[in-house]
Amino acid sequence: MLVPYWLAAPARAALAASVRHGLNAGEVHPVAAIHLADVLTELHVAMARDAVWPGPAARVRQATGWDDDVLPVRLSAVELESVLALPALPEALRVALARVPR
Repeated sequence: MLVPYWLAAPARAALAASVRHGLNAGEVHPVAAIHLADVLTELHVAMARDAVWPGPAARVRQATGWDDDVLPVRLSAVELESVLALPALPEALRVALARVPR
């Protein structure tokens, strides 16, 4: 099951940087590396999804009052676990991802 985590552009950039750092530093188990690569793919897909179908995310942003750069990043439980295991993950992002999404 994929769960959407609504992240602004700076949070998505920090997530991508942390994942790339973990992959490049060789800090992760090979299986976790596969899941982290999937996270990078999802970050690109989230932007493409919003470009092709902007309506759904726009309605959520309007209803919640979120900024225009907030997008849903859909992560599986194993992808989330792999991200949260990254030592270099910024604490603010760790807290945001550890919360149960709505």
